Amino acid sequence: MAKQRVALIGLGMAVAPHAKSLLDLRDRVDVVAWSPSTQRREAFGKAYPFAFADGLDALLADRAINAVAILSPPNTHLDLVQKAAAAGKHILLEKPLEITTSRAQVLVDCAAQASVTLGVVLQHRFRPAAERLKTIIDDGRLGALVNCSTSIRLWRPQSYYDEPGRGARARDGGGVLITQGIHTLDLMMSLAGPIAEVSGYAITSPVHHMETEDTAAAAVRYGNGAIGVIDATTTAYPGFAERIDLVGEKGTASLAGTSLVVQWQDGTREEHVADGSAGGTGADPMAFPHDYHRSVWIDFLDAIATRRAPRVTGTEALKVHRLIDALIATSATGKPVRVIG
Repeated sequence: MAKQRVALIGLGMAVAPHAKSLLDLRDRVDVVAWSPSTQRREAFGKAYPFAFADGLDALLADRAINAVAILSPPNTHLDLVQKAAAAGKHILLEKPLEITTSRAQVLVDCAAQASVTLGVVLQHRFRPAAERLKTIIDDGRLGALVNCSTSIRLWRPQSYYDEPGRGARARDGGGVLITQGIHTLDLMMSLAGPIAEVSGYAITSPVHHMETEDTAAAAVRYGNGAIGVIDATTTAYPGFAERIDLVGEKGTASLAGTSLVVQWQDGTREEHVADGSAGGTGADPMAFPHDYHRSVWIDFLDAIATRRAPRVTGTEALKVHRLIDALIATSATGKPVRVIG
């Protein structure tokens, strides 16, 4: 398979697992990088042996580059996707899509109209335990879903939110739901199916001084009639593995971080121990290895090479944005809110 030339746009906190993944995939990719920040370019250059583009315009004009990874803050995504799509570049986009669902929809439509591949970095789907559970569910071995409940109990100190723009609507689009919880909420819906209605609360607790929510809790009703709860926070010191518990007519599955236990009513049991690669639940949000980012990259590169859709498309990622909108709306109205589409 011929090498693909890819570019990293944005060299902030999110870049490390991507750069490490591309080093692992050096037989498949040539890499260039760019950031408007001289300080970040210098720090990145000391850590990774990649070339730098002369600037964003030069990068997008380089016909040898056929894909870009956009790793910049969420409020920059729409503009960068529009420019990359216009230049005919395939795009791997860090979550979230954008700071509002309306902007996210424009972004997804833009990529589709330009006929470029758009993949989204929601790497929890690529954990082996999650993939195994997906297979069990799709094979019907749990039976019809009765209940699915999700717990996202993380810790972020105030210093995390003291960074300008962190947890602000203008830059990040929200708090715990769109910045941290989005990964597990996306995985939850990929396993349990779409949610039809939510009723709950989202607050900023006394633990943090920030603009948006650091805690949310809701009762949910799935499209097939199953019910459950969502509990998300960044106030739970020292941080715990995210957990998804599913109850089916034939058995129960518990996915905690990278571990999985499935127990059937006939007495059979399947267990996958944690692989040690989970992390980022505590004060250091980047305290995890790059294994699943590498899997995202492999899927994205394969999608381009074979002209198929990546596993997490922009259209697929819009689903979790709409759920988050409903979770925020139910808190504001005090009434149940239907989840659109």
